[in-house]
Amino acid sequence: MNNISRRNFILLSGLGIPFFFSACEKEISGEIQEIKWDRDMCDRCKMVISDRKHAAQVINMKNGRVYKFDDIGCVPLWFKEENITWKDNAKIWITDVDTGKWIDARKAFYDGMTVTPMAYGFAAHETKKAIKPDLEVFTFSDMEKRVLARGR
Repeated sequence: MNNISRRNFILLSGLGIPFFFSACEKEISGEIQEIKWDRDMCDRCKMVISDRKHAAQVINMKNGRVYKFDDIGCVPLWFKEENITWKDNAKIWITDVDTGKWIDARKAFYDGMTVTPMAYGFAAHETKKAIKPDLEVFTFSDMEKRVLARGR
């Protein structure tokens, strides 16, 4: 191989390597991860996650890491305390208080009058009409603001 051919080969090889590795990147699904009830601990308060009606998960969509919480109130405080810069891109799941089904926490509706593991009081519902008519309805953003204002 002459010098020009060798240089071109090295140049083309160097350009091709990043494309090869980018094709092998793992796609992050944001799917719900299994919680080991009564064994997994809340990533903020370190309490054991036992209540199947108030558990939450946050997934970092950049690396796929899953963080688990025993109460949705721990989530906005954890974002703030840990200075989580990727919070707006995180996938957040929560269990519906009535069914235990995992739902998108940002699309859920919350009542603020429920006994929850860490006493933040916000229970998630998949639909607005699932909340009793005499209770105030909160969005994820409303809940987040109230938890942060209260602190703890």
